Amino acid sequence: MTTPAPAAAPDASAPAFKYRAFISYSHRDSGWASWLHGSLERYRPPKPLIGTVTERGEVPKRLAPVFRDRDELASATDLGTLLNAALADSACQIVICSPQAAKSKWVNEEILAFKRLRREDRIFCLVVGGEPNATDLPGREDEECFPPALRFKLGPDGELTDTRTEPIAADARPGKDGKQNAKLKLIAGLLGVGFDALKRREQQRRNRRMFLIACAATTGMVATSGLAAYALVQRAAAQRQTVRAEAEARTARETTKFLVDLFKISDPSEARGNTVTAREMLDKGAARIATELARQPAIQATLMDTLGTVYMGLGLYPQARPLLDKALDTRRRLPGADPLELSDVLSHRGDLLALQAEYETGEKAYREAIRIESAKPDDRQSQESLARSLYGLGTLQAQNEQPAEAVQTLRLALNLQQALFGANDANVARTMKALAFAMDDAGDSKSAIPLMKQAVDLQRSLRGNEPHPDLAEALNDMGNLLWRNGNNDAAEQYLRESLAMRITVFGDRHPEVANGLQNVAMVVQDKGDLAGAELLYTQAFDMQRALVGEMHPDAGQALFNLASLQYDRGEKQVALQNMHEVLRIYRKAYPADNAQTARVLNVLGSWLTLSGDLTQADAYVQEGLAMRRRLVGEDQPDVASSLMILAILRDTQGRYGEALELARRAKAIYTNALSADHWRTAIAESAEGAALTGLGQYVDAESALTHSHEILAKNTGAPLIYRQLNQRYLDELRRASAPPRHASAKH
Repeated sequence: MTTPAPAAAPDASAPAFKYRAFISYSHRDSGWASWLHGSLERYRPPKPLIGTVTERGEVPKRLAPVFRDRDELASATDLGTLLNAALADSACQIVICSPQAAKSKWVNEEILAFKRLRREDRIFCLVVGGEPNATDLPGREDEECFPPALRFKLGPDGELTDTRTEPIAADARPGKDGKQNAKLKLIAGLLGVGFDALKRREQQRRNRRMFLIACAATTGMVATSGLAAYALVQRAAAQRQTVRAEAEARTARETTKFLVDLFKISDPSEARGNTVTAREMLDKGAARIATELARQPAIQATLMDTLGTVYMGLGLYPQARPLLDKALDTRRRLPGADPLELSDVLSHRGDLLALQAEYETGEKAYREAIRIESAKPDDRQSQESLARSLYGLGTLQAQNEQPAEAVQTLRLALNLQQALFGANDANVARTMKALAFAMDDAGDSKSAIPLMKQAVDLQRSLRGNEPHPDLAEALNDMGNLLWRNGNNDAAEQYLRESLAMRITVFGDRHPEVANGLQNVAMVVQDKGDLAGAELLYTQAFDMQRALVGEMHPDAGQALFNLASLQYDRGEKQVALQNMHEVLRIYRKAYPADNAQTARVLNVLGSWLTLSGDLTQADAYVQEGLAMRRRLVGEDQPDVASSLMILAILRDTQGRYGEALELARRAKAIYTNALSADHWRTAIAESAEGAALTGLGQYVDAESALTHSHEILAKNTGAPLIYRQLNQRYLDELRRASAPPRHASAKH
């Protein structure tokens, strides 16, 4: 639950309410209502809080009275005078949320009536069953526990709008907050105090009570024995905590010593240059961990995880992989290991596998981490780790072209982060960005763009509009999203602001600046300024090459963009040379199957097909298709792309039967994943039409080519070469289907 921050002082003109709270519930949840009503009216706030002034007023000695309607109105046409008066006389409202409550007309009407009193921020929820926002989960709509009036904001006219809201909720379900914590969260909201502060006061009160009991119990043997047993239990717990603290302190000392020693330059001859680079120190440290810490596996695992994550951040995935694998294996074998330390390594390994496009294995790692972290719902550290793992899984699902699953997972991450950190938090802003991209991929750009704007605004509020890497990234992502949706002018504005901020933060030469140059170049290219775009791409590639080396995948990506633009400008020979160099870079960076390598193979296959080098084209396309099938299975758009290029190649070779089968398979995948009228589907349909022309099925060929031409002609997002290819296929159809010309008779 997100407890509202206490205000500086209450409103002097605020009315004095008769009831501290009004409980709304379905009659089927009367057991919960009875428990909650009794718990609240019996509750006494801790003495140090009594008299404290919060946004709810002065903290009272008791919460009573609390209004509970004993019987839900079954036949009334409105709430009735009694309930309306009680609602008006209530400082807050508590809604007991369950599938029954979500379907109750009267619960919904009570919420609406309270919102119309302009007290929307004083509504608190107690989840006792079902699932919050289950209406967003296909097939699970019946599990919804929030009535509509909770899920949507009220408009100026007093009616519900279509703007979603995030109800403030405590969760009493098994494995969630539990009854006691849920009750305290609700009380914290009613009083306007922080939950942590209230829980801490409650713990202090229980401790004092236990002390008084201990003093009184010294008069009897039975009580004395009981207290002795309790003391033994407490001492054992304290000893366990002491042992754990000592182990953590020892790990910290050993880790610190190792890192300090690593940065000491005791032998300058070990450096390959005049100074030791960070990369050289990393390599040296990785080698030392394997040998010097073999008898300290816990510390060894911690450092392997740390260095593996650093390698990953530098894009050195082959170096990161063995370290993270060994850290995970060591964690699994350690007796009595902290489960959270295991889940951390699993989550980091999921991050790496996602970057290497090993989506299935990466998802397994994330899900195992999530299972571990979900087992401790009352432990904040576990919940923070859970939020991070959910974020990682959601971004992996988005990369693996599972937008619906990504949206669902990222929503869970966002809700958890908001509950943990509040609405104004950098983690929340980051997850909003990822969710916005996933929503756009799922076809909901109408919701995605405002959510991304919300993430940008949140970053601006957090940073005070001062230059900051996170704000620069948010601006960049806003620009990319607008570019994806065809708003090039607004996109360029955001991207140039991001680039300027990155230069301010990082300096003139930095990988982030290089990425910013490429993003601006993409928009400039789409706006038709190919010369300007080529200049930006060239600057980005030169910068990446100087910063990370010629064989780094970031340099490969920059060169890929430059080569693609050169091909569009008609510089096909130099474009082919550069794309072959990109393939060489990726093969070295990713020795195993990789999505980026497969993409380059497919592009080269396409270009070589159009240039007439069909043998080499065939080899590249077949290799890329096989790689993609191993990476993502059979029915993914990436596979469809390879099938489509292979169909175009078979058309060029005159193998029309094979071409028709391949084109139709690609078209079916695209139709299912995107739509029948998407430009990618149209390219596959164009290849289908060419195959039908070759087979002499002119009527069907004309239908396919005409339909695909209509889509490609109006969609500027489709690459120019495929629009030109479609026109060539149409010309070939007209020539092939034209009636033969007869020679005129001689006279």
